[in-house]
Amino acid sequence: MFTGPAGSFAADYKVCRSINTYTTTMSLEDLPQDCFQLILSLTSPRDASRSSLVSLSIRAMADSDSVWEKFLPEDYAEILSRLVTPIPYSSNKDLFIKLCDPNLIDGGKKMFSIEKSTGKKCYILSARDLSITWACNPLYWCWKRSLPASESRFAEVAELRTIWWLEICGTMKAQMLSPNTVYGAYLVTKLANRAYGLDSLPSAVSLEVGDFKSQGSVYLSINQKVTKVDENVRPIRVMEERLRERKDGWMEIELGSFYNDGCYCNKDVKMSLKEVRGAHLKGGLIVGGIEIRPKH
Repeated sequence: MFTGPAGSFAADYKVCRSINTYTTTMSLEDLPQDCFQLILSLTSPRDASRSSLVSLSIRAMADSDSVWEKFLPEDYAEILSRLVTPIPYSSNKDLFIKLCDPNLIDGGKKMFSIEKSTGKKCYILSARDLSITWACNPLYWCWKRSLPASESRFAEVAELRTIWWLEICGTMKAQMLSPNTVYGAYLVTKLANRAYGLDSLPSAVSLEVGDFKSQGSVYLSINQKVTKVDENVRPIRVMEERLRERKDGWMEIELGSFYNDGCYCNKDVKMSLKEVRGAHLKGGLIVGGIEIRPKH
């Protein structure tokens, strides 16, 4: 029988072996349910979905309402009250999945969705929700009903007939967006076959919130790749140079980006595209709206 320090060492060695044996054989199912659900709620929707494939018992915990409520926007109840068409759902995970698809809100003037991988909020402001200079004058702009599927998710789009003063602005509350997230704003548009004069001069784009402002110049063209940035403005953001194709058949151009750190809750996010320097006429621009989404 060991005595003294040697005996203590032997006892400690047996305890360590016992702990190591328990640790190596312990599985996720051995964790208390509330503990495991808390761990999952601190990950991401993608991680929670992947963990549900491990086993049936883990799937039950990973799909629980307590986990998926953490992935829903904090104000999801208020967002649901603004939906044009109510969403039936059987669980918080089911609601999350259905909110990943764009849904009309605010009488059809906005579109809301959440990112599937992060749960961050996304919005599209319809053309009717924008401030378009002289859009109420049929000599300069016309409003067209959207065709199903391939056109726009909104009821109407605005098409520029002819004008020399082109100015499109959008505004939304910063508190509507997810905090601690970099957001980009994008003009969603198309060019009609008769489009002309839109890339003769660059258009000025800007995004402003609080004391932050970014601005630059872009061409409303799919071919030009010229970018000018006003270096007198701090901080500076370099804009996308040209129109890019979207998956939905439209095109987009970036108006600006900013980091929403949660301090702008009472501020407006102001976005704009403007070309007023040239006296030449321009036409054929079709405006679908402005999208505000997380920028990765």
